[in-house]
Amino acid sequence: MVSRGSDDTSTAPGRPPRIALTTYYQEGSWGDWRSIAAIVPGTYVEGVAAAGGTPVLLPPVGTDPSVLELMDGLIVIGGVDVDPRFYGADRHERTSSQPSRDEHDIALTRAALDRGLPLFAICRGAQILNVALGGTLIQHLPDVNPDAAQYQPAPGRYGKVRFTTEPGSRCAQLLGESAESPCYHHQALDAVAEGLVVTARAADGTIEAVETTTEPWTLGVQFHPEENRKDARLFEGFIDVARRFAQQRDAAAETDRHQSPPRGSGALVDHDREDALHP
Repeated sequence: MVSRGSDDTSTAPGRPPRIALTTYYQEGSWGDWRSIAAIVPGTYVEGVAAAGGTPVLLPPVGTDPSVLELMDGLIVIGGVDVDPRFYGADRHERTSSQPSRDEHDIALTRAALDRGLPLFAICRGAQILNVALGGTLIQHLPDVNPDAAQYQPAPGRYGKVRFTTEPGSRCAQLLGESAESPCYHHQALDAVAEGLVVTARAADGTIEAVETTTEPWTLGVQFHPEENRKDARLFEGFIDVARRFAQQRDAAAETDRHQSPPRGSGALVDHDREDALHP
């Protein structure tokens, strides 16, 4: 939880950046219990913590985008398919969605972009990013790509994708000219939204990364970097950006605090009224 302590605590130099993560909301188990739960695979929160951030979970219940005012970055995690009604398409027979989670993730994504918050969108998250900005999705890659089985080889088993990055992009700055990552998806980006550019592709043309060309720092990847524990470059790069964002925002808040008049200092003096009282 975010502390509501003194101003000195909330703006302390060098504090870990607070990173919001979206969550699953479905059946889970703990101890002797099995019920509906807000769930995040441990690799996401471990990736944030290992890179120096503090993970904060935002389940798709009681959605309040204004909570991002307390955060320094947002990660939209992977999960089920995005409902096609959000990009004006008919449902494919293989599409499985949770519209309430889509609404939550889209609202947070748009709020992060509006607030200039660093945004890292992973797998489904990259699809949410594209849809939130007006793009569309391929609902079932095997329909258009005979080699698409490599991206989801079997239930519960990650595939592996190798991709090439665009020179000068954030993706290239962090990963170099090419890289490899675990992946697990049967959908992909189709029409790329205005405001996004493709910055990585697989050999078969599948879009593997998109990003904005302007601030805020935004990167969406179709693969699963959190599952590649030996390569933390994307998490580390994102946390570095979030840390700078936190430092700049906290410094501005501290400046405002010192420049604001002390509470209880009284109203401004009405000199005309004083002159009338004291001729």
